[in-house]
Amino acid sequence: MIIPYQKLSPEALRGVIEEIVTRDGTELSDAEDKIRQVLRLLEKAKLVLVYDPETRGCSLVPPDAVPES
Repeated sequence: MIIPYQKLSPEALRGVIEEIVTRDGTELSDAEDKIRQVLRLLEKAKLVLVYDPETRGCSLVPPDAVPES
C-alpha cells in the first residue's frame, strides 16, 4: 500500500525516513545526507513510501517496483 508522504506530518515523515535509512546500521549523525536525499527523491516521485501490513513496516521503493495488491 502506497502511503502519500504529503499526508504525514513533517515530524512523522522524518521519523519514518530516519528509521529506514538507519536500518543498515548507519549512525543517526551520518544519516542527515541520506534523509535529505530521500526527501528530494520523494518530492521528485522517484521513490514512494510503501506500507506492508504483513510486516507492519514501511519501505522506500521506486514507483515501478510497488507490489500489486
